[in-house]
Amino acid sequence: MKIRTTRDRRERIRLRQRKRIRGTGERPRLAVFRSTAHIYVQVIDDLAGRTIVSAASTEPSLGTVFTGTVRGGNLAGAEALGQVIADRLKAKGITHVVFDRGGNLYHGRVRAVAEAARKAGLEF
Repeated sequence: MKIRTTRDRRERIRLRQRKRIRGTGERPRLAVFRSTAHIYVQVIDDLAGRTIVSAASTEPSLGTVFTGTVRGGNLAGAEALGQVIADRLKAKGITHVVFDRGGNLYHGRVRAVAEAARKAGLEF
């Protein structure tokens, strides 16, 4: 795979990470995807091939959380989404996860999701 664009570079990094990162039933994979306007988080059991929990800044049910300056495209929105995903996982009885940054740098909104989830009680 030749790297011609930044998207190609991110895809190559993501594939390299996925060789090493696997989610199991006891310790699923917390995958983060970010676009310019929104951020999406899924918790995936790779062995069973199913998504356990997901949260996104586009969900209508999170309209009370995403108000005013809190949006999917900023740090405050990413922190709110990290809190929401941690609460949903704790309700399912899962506290240990493996973090998958999806080829993005551990910086900005990706880091904010991870730190908010850790602060809410997830361990990774």
